[in-house]
Amino acid sequence: MSADAAGELVDDYLRLGLAFDRLEPGFVDAYTGDPALRAQVENAPAPAPAELVRRARELADRLPAGLPAQRAEFLTAHLRALECSARKFAGEQIGFVDEVKAYFDVDIAPADQGRYAQAHAQIAAALGVPGATGTRLREAYAAYRRSEEIPPELVRPLVAELSGALREIVRSRFGLPETEVIEFEIVSDKPWSGFNYYLGHYRSRVAINTDLPQYLSGLPALVAHEAYPGHHTEHCRKEQLLVGDGQREQSIFLVNTPQCLMAEGLADHALAAAAGPDWQPWAAQIYADFGLRFDVERSRALARATAELLPVRQDAALALHDGHRDADEVTEFLQRWLLAPPERARQMLRFLTSPLWRAYISTYVEGYELLGDWLSKSTEGPARLDRFRRLLDEPLTPARLRAELAA
Repeated sequence: MSADAAGELVDDYLRLGLAFDRLEPGFVDAYTGDPALRAQVENAPAPAPAELVRRARELADRLPAGLPAQRAEFLTAHLRALECSARKFAGEQIGFVDEVKAYFDVDIAPADQGRYAQAHAQIAAALGVPGATGTRLREAYAAYRRSEEIPPELVRPLVAELSGALREIVRSRFGLPETEVIEFEIVSDKPWSGFNYYLGHYRSRVAINTDLPQYLSGLPALVAHEAYPGHHTEHCRKEQLLVGDGQREQSIFLVNTPQCLMAEGLADHALAAAAGPDWQPWAAQIYADFGLRFDVERSRALARATAELLPVRQDAALALHDGHRDADEVTEFLQRWLLAPPERARQMLRFLTSPLWRAYISTYVEGYELLGDWLSKSTEGPARLDRFRRLLDEPLTPARLRAELAA
């Protein structure tokens, strides 16, 4: 197939992806391609979901269309995800496990709750109340979290300080376009804690949600996740290196596709890639300049323990959507295992019941674990940084990582 035909297929893929925004605003997370193509889709009649199903299948049948294997693999996985989304928009009932598989190319199952009980024992020890369970443990954890709350007036200057420090690290270790820039804003009434709006031309707007408190142990990871070397950095480097090299399918970022699992897994490993796996002393120095005391050892111990609770929210989604459990029961499950106050559990439930975002929790759970396994195949130091750089720079997919792990 000619290069012109391959280019036509990519244009059709972009048109298809943009059309989903006509059915669900926000489905296109970012688009940095030809504005004329977007205007063409926006000015056309709103598509019928069944038509989008047909178009996704037709495009998949045309692959590889003369494209290199890695690009064809990327498009195949994303067209499978878009077909599933279109089927759901058409009213088809799809089980949660199957939905996650189609969107993100991972298989999910409930975790062993014994893992959570063991994590609780480690949390109790770190908090100085060994053996505590139930209400006593929840109260001890709540007291610790209150001690970690950042005064609201310091959130914005701390975000600026943390992002500036991380930006310098990323510039020296991975490189950034000279003209890249981020605008931070404080928002409320959102189902997420932070969000990156990539605007193209190496610019992002990052929103930080202050409905719930920000914490000393969490803010560095949030800034790294959304900015450096997380979402903003990945968008910048892929726009510069891949779109700049003619891989125009990378000019669109679509919700509920394998892109999301790769991006969230990358972003959740971003702080360790920039500041090291034991990043707490680095953050403590920044906090000290603001008169804030950060308990490095306790934060490190709790980070290790709470990492074992990562699948709790995915288990809650499975119970809610495939187990058809009552919302109050699922909220109690979240409170129990995450030691969360009621308002925090309700905020989580809001995310898990959003029509657009309900499956998205699996990107954090499965993305973190898959990318963590893949990154761990390199030792700490330059080799691991080079491996993280591949996540920033290449159009990798979950299937590609699994194949490399198997090899």
